[in-house]
Amino acid sequence: MGIADFDAFYAQLYQERWPSLKAALLEVPQKEEYRRGLTGPYTMDRASILAAEALRLPQAGLVLDACAAPGGKSLVLASRLPPGVELLSNELSSDRRRRLAKVLDTHLEKPLRQRIRLSAYDAAALGGREKERERFAAILLDAPCSSERHVLADQRALGLWTPARPKALAHRQWALLSAAFLLLAPGGSLVYSTCAINPGENDAVAARLMDKYGSRLVIDPVEEAEGESTEYGRLILPDRDSGHGPMYIARFKKL
Repeated sequence: MGIADFDAFYAQLYQERWPSLKAALLEVPQKEEYRRGLTGPYTMDRASILAAEALRLPQAGLVLDACAAPGGKSLVLASRLPPGVELLSNELSSDRRRRLAKVLDTHLEKPLRQRIRLSAYDAAALGGREKERERFAAILLDAPCSSERHVLADQRALGLWTPARPKALAHRQWALLSAAFLLLAPGGSLVYSTCAINPGENDAVAARLMDKYGSRLVIDPVEEAEGESTEYGRLILPDRDSGHGPMYIARFKKL
């Protein structure tokens, strides 16, 4: 397994587009400084900013950033929080959670920082707790994913890659997304995002959510974001979006 299998897998998905997309993925990512409401700029991909901005924030209650590290999307959410709304930035990994805390402490004024709490839940398991269900007024789930851009840049990761990896990640993503639906309060906004280019981790996971809970939620189209339309969301890819991405964004509203 390795580069040949990786190439074959994605060439099958993207056909004649794959060579140009692969070349764009190998380029240095285009990033920008996010400054709104921060004490200093935080450098991140514009596509990540768009994913966080896609979440419709409530006028009251608690917002969840379910997989928050390294913290850029939590900063975007924090900078947009209406008065009185709080944010729970959750990260299961202790090392990544320490990095998350440092990012928040470094970039936010104390009054705003005090409205953000950190937690260490397994967000997929949290949905199984009855007392947690419908607790959150809005949820951003930026799920762990194949992150093909990083795989291509890391020869060791590329050498270890197999087609089983995206399948395993899709199972984890479904567990996280279905839990997020259970945690979301009626009327709340849910954004599901990944930095994967594999539709099995993007639209296919969103489709499972609609198949299971379609009577209790609707797609809320992300028309304000860049990228190309998919069945359930938008996909920002670097070969057609000025080097930004990859980023998949799907938004739902719970009825």
